[in-house]
Amino acid sequence: MNRFKAFLKRKDIEISLKRYGIDALGAMAQGLFCSLLIGTIINTVGTQFRIPFLTTGVATVSGVEYTVGGIASAMSGPAMAAAIAYALKCPPLVLFSMIAVGFASNALGGAGGPLAVLFVSIIAAECGKAVSKETKVDILITPLVTIGIGIALSWLIAPPLGRAAMWLGNLIMWATEQQPFVMGILVSVLVGVALTLPISSAAICAALGLTGLAGGAAVAGCSAQMIGFAVISFSVNGLGGLVSQGIGTSMLQMGNIVKNPRIWIAPTLASAITGPIATCLFQLRMDGAPVSSGMGTCGLVGQIGVYTGWVNDVEAGLKASITAFDWIGLILISFVLPALLSLLIHAGVKKLGWVKDEDLKLVG
Repeated sequence: MNRFKAFLKRKDIEISLKRYGIDALGAMAQGLFCSLLIGTIINTVGTQFRIPFLTTGVATVSGVEYTVGGIASAMSGPAMAAAIAYALKCPPLVLFSMIAVGFASNALGGAGGPLAVLFVSIIAAECGKAVSKETKVDILITPLVTIGIGIALSWLIAPPLGRAAMWLGNLIMWATEQQPFVMGILVSVLVGVALTLPISSAAICAALGLTGLAGGAAVAGCSAQMIGFAVISFSVNGLGGLVSQGIGTSMLQMGNIVKNPRIWIAPTLASAITGPIATCLFQLRMDGAPVSSGMGTCGLVGQIGVYTGWVNDVEAGLKASITAFDWIGLILISFVLPALLSLLIHAGVKKLGWVKDEDLKLVG
């Protein structure tokens, strides 16, 4: 047993929730951002501004024509797998081999591909690390083991994992349609909390394929966390803190939350309020890429995703036009209400003596 533990340590194979549930999951979201999400944004920009280079096909593969954004989106599987391998500190031969593994697991996982990529990539990457540089023909053995195990696992477990992810995602979306008030609160709070925790709300939403009203609630919850923390900490963090949290990430407050969890009250209660307002009053839907549901105001990706969904719905004939009410709802849910509600609730929390401004000071 000691020899096995020593081997794992030598290979930097750390079987832990942090390594797989935080590092790998977070990296997967970055891979999605740099492929599917950017591809979607490129397509939207090209269509809305009528840019020929972005709307015409630049490559044809097996009879399918791809635009610039289409190529980026099609590479989501390889991008996620490579990002996961990077987070797991894989040596070069393993890292490069993961491109094939990511393509296979994402394709075989169907609509729930991101979850399949996560599981398959972790196992394939760790197996590749285990054999890396253990033989004199490393350049053959390491890719063979990594790709072989990755493709075999993709064939075996990617389809059921994908179906399970989509079943759960569809259940959440169905429940939100049936009970928009209750589910608006639950989805908004839970996804918003996940965004602030050192895990990836974007990857979770992508893995579950969370769109529709549930996606809109997720956008509301994430926005409430980011804008909420940004405004209630403005007095101590200034403009830099406002920007870094408001369009960066509320995860920057995680260290302060550990010291005083009560600073989390205002943004979380704000998300519990904006979630049902989004689902019941404005019927805010995320019909863009599911990963956008878990991004909130980070780079305005959540809002761009909602807008992309509007555009797609108009083109498909599902929506007559983008109305002023749509824009008012998006702006109120994403920015105005989170700021006002968080400031009001935070003032009450401060009056109770539970929180001081210094508790929200960012370090560094």
